[in-house]
Amino acid sequence: MKLKKIISTSMALGLIALSLTGCNTTSGESKTSDSKTQIEFWNALTGKNEEIVKSFVDKFNEQSETVEVKMVSQGDYWENGTKLQAAIAAGNQPDLTMLEITQVAQFASVGALADIGEQISKEKKNDFLPGLMRESEYDGKTVAVPLNRSTPLLYINKEMCEGAGLDPSGPKNWEELKDYAKKLTNEADGVIGLAVPIDIWFYEALIYGQGGEMIDKDNKVAFNNEKGEKALGLWQDMMKDGIMQLPPGEGYDAWDAAKDAFINNKAGMTFQSTASLTGLMEQTEGKFTVNTAFIPGDTQFGVPTGGANIVMMENSTEDEKKAATEFIEFMTDTENVVDFSMETGYMPITKSALESERIAKLYEEKPQYKVAADQLKYSSKRPGVVGYVEASEKLMNEMKKALLDLDLDVKETIKSATSIMQGVIDKNNK
Repeated sequence: MKLKKIISTSMALGLIALSLTGCNTTSGESKTSDSKTQIEFWNALTGKNEEIVKSFVDKFNEQSETVEVKMVSQGDYWENGTKLQAAIAAGNQPDLTMLEITQVAQFASVGALADIGEQISKEKKNDFLPGLMRESEYDGKTVAVPLNRSTPLLYINKEMCEGAGLDPSGPKNWEELKDYAKKLTNEADGVIGLAVPIDIWFYEALIYGQGGEMIDKDNKVAFNNEKGEKALGLWQDMMKDGIMQLPPGEGYDAWDAAKDAFINNKAGMTFQSTASLTGLMEQTEGKFTVNTAFIPGDTQFGVPTGGANIVMMENSTEDEKKAATEFIEFMTDTENVVDFSMETGYMPITKSALESERIAKLYEEKPQYKVAADQLKYSSKRPGVVGYVEASEKLMNEMKKALLDLDLDVKETIKSATSIMQGVIDKNNK
């Protein structure tokens, strides 16, 4: 889950709602080619993971006698969400798309998403891990199912920890995190203890790690209190102590900068997604051993889930929905879920995949992969309120000011930031 700007306004949602009442991308006719129903699937992954998704699409097209999937890559999650808004308003949306989990409510609220629960089998629906289905429901309907799902992890340089006299299994709480970061920092060698891209996902983990919540049931900001202040204060204190680094750049650039520091032995630890695991292990092979651990909590463990679900668009024809269901069933087949998890580092999304012999063997040989699955029991649902993505971006922008100017008061920053955040949420939920 990487924070980047996305348009999420009442006006945009109004345009979507209007377009849904007056247009259909297919004009009531399914697209066919050589007796196959053609459907369009928007991918929102980049780099190697995009190539892996394409390989599954190609595999599906080779084996399906009735459906042909055209994959169109739309950039990252946020670019994909913005383009989807525009496509719906213009009447040329895809049949299927990945949708970052906090965006599901945004599109479901205006009726853009089909009820997948009516399309897939009951057996299939019950196979998805319950901890990953919380962001798939809206107004009593199953409007999405998990596809590429993740949790944040703490990545640790095993040998660097051992050299500093630290347990390489990693810190369990905030005090231990600060101790690890202090002992791993070596200013003379340009090594920082912890490199963290400042992102709403990681801030959510700090709130959940205190037993708090981001947004309450009444759509009110719920961390304008000691929990919110302590979370931001942890980062600011570590910055003041010179044991944590704010990677340069915005959005993906900051995430990549943190990865680079870790890969090149310039950071002893970093917060990243489990989706980065396979790549980081490959890039550090022969350099050092990558260990993974739960995100440390203050009073308890707690993390958000992340990644994207797959959704079906309501305005597709029944034939296209049937074809889309065939592709969803394929992508979430046990063996394909296992393959996808092993190739990317994303979590197995079904019970059958998690209980498979191949995953058991992977976890035995590479226990780094098991950590995300184990951490899932401590996960909380991310806010599904409409406008949350836009609101959380403004929140992070305010918080970064207190991390760039370490003299700024944390309490005042949280008070101001949450007020701005609440204004955005209220605007989108009138």
